[in-house]
Amino acid sequence: MRLSKFGEKLAGNAGIITLMEDLGDALRVNPNMIFMGGGNPAAIPEVEAALTEALQGAMADPAVRRPMLGVYQPPQGDPEFLDTLARELRRHCGWPVTRANLAVANGSQSAFFVLFNLLAGQGSDGENRRVLLPLVPEYLGYSDVGLAPGLFRSNRPVIKSLPEGLFKYHIDFERLQLTQEVGALCLSRPTNPTGNLVSDEELACLDERAQEAGVPLILDVAYGAPFPDITYRSVTPFWNDNTILVMSLSKLGLPGARTGVVVASPEVIEAFTNANTVMSLACGNFGPALAQQLLVRGQLTTLGPQVIQPFYKVRMEAALAVFQRCLAGLPVRIHRPEGAFFLWLWFQDLPISSLSLYERLKRRGVLVVPGEHFFPGLEDDWPHKHQCLRITYCQDPVRIERGAEILADEVRRLYTEGAG
Repeated sequence: MRLSKFGEKLAGNAGIITLMEDLGDALRVNPNMIFMGGGNPAAIPEVEAALTEALQGAMADPAVRRPMLGVYQPPQGDPEFLDTLARELRRHCGWPVTRANLAVANGSQSAFFVLFNLLAGQGSDGENRRVLLPLVPEYLGYSDVGLAPGLFRSNRPVIKSLPEGLFKYHIDFERLQLTQEVGALCLSRPTNPTGNLVSDEELACLDERAQEAGVPLILDVAYGAPFPDITYRSVTPFWNDNTILVMSLSKLGLPGARTGVVVASPEVIEAFTNANTVMSLACGNFGPALAQQLLVRGQLTTLGPQVIQPFYKVRMEAALAVFQRCLAGLPVRIHRPEGAFFLWLWFQDLPISSLSLYERLKRRGVLVVPGEHFFPGLEDDWPHKHQCLRITYCQDPVRIERGAEILADEVRRLYTEGAG
């Protein structure tokens, strides 16, 4: 089979493909694997009850059931859902948005594919523009969605050491250069993979730089505000007319619904909708129908702070304590967990790459995610990116503790062998 360059790019090996294959194997094929990789949300009984009620409500009403299952919605998405969501965003966040500012996507990954390739690559003026990631590590799912080669450029962070073996990444504004080649900035908040929460002040500075350069700021809030709002310190939901906000229902508990929502200026929404229509014809109705039910019940923006965030905070605190205990005495720091549901481990002067460590742990029945995949657009081979692992604490705490013990044993062997 002869593939085009497009085919070779999308059909080849990519970090996101390995991650999703491992996720599927761990959750379905090999349930004995200690699964500490991937971003599948935990099963939270209160959330599942709310989603069950929402589904039952949608199925019980023929006026809702028929459009949900048997009708193509307009390319932008179901108008009733968009109007209801716009009202909630005005009420909950104070954003001056209407239906014209919103569009539905078949998942946020699909949305990023459209947005990145709309805003970067070769322009009609002949200029090659890139997406600038102001802070890495960043979400590995961005890496391979660009059609143009070298679509991303990224900025190394400032690393600040904190007490109790923690550390934190900050945007290095002195290093950040918004040159003519930049077509957009993109940041996840909280950041996947590290759980880093860029402060309101940092975000305001980044927004100012973006507006001065005349480029949009894309914010990925799959884990953040306004929903599911898995954040462990107070931040203000952010949006303005130069911001393209991408939200998702996945971490709310609906990864199978494959539903994302883009919030942007009407001009961006029109371009996004047209491109998305060519790709997908129409978006799925299932996720928006359930979200509409949650909206009318007042639950879409309340499940996060009342149920989801407290659940993950307890899991986070327990997992952090376990890893700090198991890894005591090793040259490791953990990024301060401020949101999402990951721990990010940095093994200083690790004798092997984190990719090799991932393979060794996999053979011992523990699945993590190596750090190498989370530095898209970083043009130099920074040693730091080979020294980190992403750990999820969504699974059963007993299994997480056992996984931490195996990981610690494996790493101790490595440092002992390296010293010998």
